[in-house]
Order: sequence, then structure tokens, then C-alpha cells
Amino acid sequence: MPCITVNGQQLEYDSAAANLLSALEQQHQAVHFQCREGFCGACRCKLISGQVEYLQQPLAFVRKGEFLPCCSIPLTDISIEIP
Repeated sequence: MPCITVNGQQLEYDSAAANLLSALEQQHQAVHFQCREGFCGACRCKLISGQVEYLQQPLAFVRKGEFLPCCSIPLTDISIEIP
């Protein structure tokens, strides 16, 4: 089971969660969001290390080094920064 390090705090990823956004919410992490589908980009986070996989490709513009937790899952242990 991958681990998620969020702004320096280590959390365990619940593989039963639909996506990273849901897993972060289960851990009481505040992530801004609107659509929960990859359309708006409001949940954009910085990927410091590790790999994520998109469950569906987001329609929102995503810069290199960023990802949308609403439509992705971790493939490895990841370290992220939530703005």
C-alpha cells in the first residue's frame, strides 16, 4: 500500500478510496476542489516525488510537476504539496 507524504506529514493511502482526493479527504486533508472529475483543475497539487496514474485524463491544463488528485491514484509512495 503506497504512502502519501503531504506537506511533510506521512499518511497511508487507502486503496479502497476512489481516487487520491477521496483518500486525502479521509485523512482530513483540506484540498480545494469543485468538479471532482478533472474538468476544472481546482484540486491541482504539486507532485514532489513518486508516480501517479490518471484514472481518466483530465481536461484541465496540468503543468509539469503537478497533478489532479480527483482523477488519479498513486502507483508508488508519493510526496505532494497541497497549496
